Amino acid sequence: MKRILLPVLLIITMIACNQKPEGYVVNGTLRGEVTDSTKVILKKIGENNQATPVDTAYTTKGEFSFSGAPTTPELHYLFVDKSPGFTVFVLENGEIEISAQKDSLSFAKVEGSLQNDIFSSYKEKTQSMSERAMSIQKDLQNASKNKDEASITALSDEMKELQEEYKNFELEYIKANPNGLISALLIDRAAASKASSIEELKELYNNLTPEIKENKAGKKALEKITLLEEKEAANKKTAIGSKAPDFSAKNPEGKEISLNSVLGKVTLIDFWAAWCRPCRAENPNVLAVYKKYHDKGLNIIGVSLDKDGDKWKKAIADDKLEWNQVSNLAYFNDEIAKLYNVDAIPAAFLLDENGVIIAKNLRGNALEQKVAELLN
Repeated sequence: MKRILLPVLLIITMIACNQKPEGYVVNGTLRGEVTDSTKVILKKIGENNQATPVDTAYTTKGEFSFSGAPTTPELHYLFVDKSPGFTVFVLENGEIEISAQKDSLSFAKVEGSLQNDIFSSYKEKTQSMSERAMSIQKDLQNASKNKDEASITALSDEMKELQEEYKNFELEYIKANPNGLISALLIDRAAASKASSIEELKELYNNLTPEIKENKAGKKALEKITLLEEKEAANKKTAIGSKAPDFSAKNPEGKEISLNSVLGKVTLIDFWAAWCRPCRAENPNVLAVYKKYHDKGLNIIGVSLDKDGDKWKKAIADDKLEWNQVSNLAYFNDEIAKLYNVDAIPAAFLLDENGVIIAKNLRGNALEQKVAELLN
């Protein structure tokens, strides 16, 4: 019986050792003057883009530990009570070891998992570039104080080269690490800053592994790329020389009004809102141009990005706006704003009698001069 039992136990032990760990364990060690029961807080970025506590641990002889259920890889942050800074790492299934000086948390050493190995190598390279950038910046400040134009030019060129090197490094890093969470995060950032073309971003995203594409960071990166594509398409639809897309919405009385129904010899589509101070400041000028040229063929349709109908109607009355006004009361989620790729107001599109866009965002004297040119 014992002879049979021993091999079975060995097999069970081997299987257990080879199984992937369920959930995560974070073991940390803090160096420096760390008193027992020092609070260590594990946080992540929540829906409101703020650091949200996930768990709390307390030190014993400088050591602490977190553990939890299975999770997908995601950036997390370690804060130590009464210590400056924090440690950024990837929380994922498995055992993760973190070692840090209490007063230098940003330089913590993180080991024990694939994503943290990838992330650590990225941070190591970028830290080196960051130090070079700070050195150049310091030299630039000294050169500026001494009015050393030759050094200023040389250092400025060096900084531009470093910035280009940094961009190329990130792109190559993404390509070399398609299985890295950091790669999805970098694509997301590049899309947000428009640092790369849509085609380049799509190529980088398509190269990611299925696991990273399914990760929250991967999905967010794809959303950003899709949004850029939609904006690019909207820009083409509303480029000068393009036929202005028709739209319709309700006026203050609840009547549906379309762009095509109010086209004149010249038509101004004016995106504004009651809460927008620059818009309200421009309204008297638009009103003056309208009074002067309406009888000659100028029509205006105002598209409000208000959310409060009463404030919208009051602003129309207060500013004595005499032209057609429509609104979906949807702020920047307004479908008309999205159709025209309007993400800031005031914004305006000037159309000819055929509804073709001939100018954008003319204000003050420039608006009157263009209208006069077309109608006089």
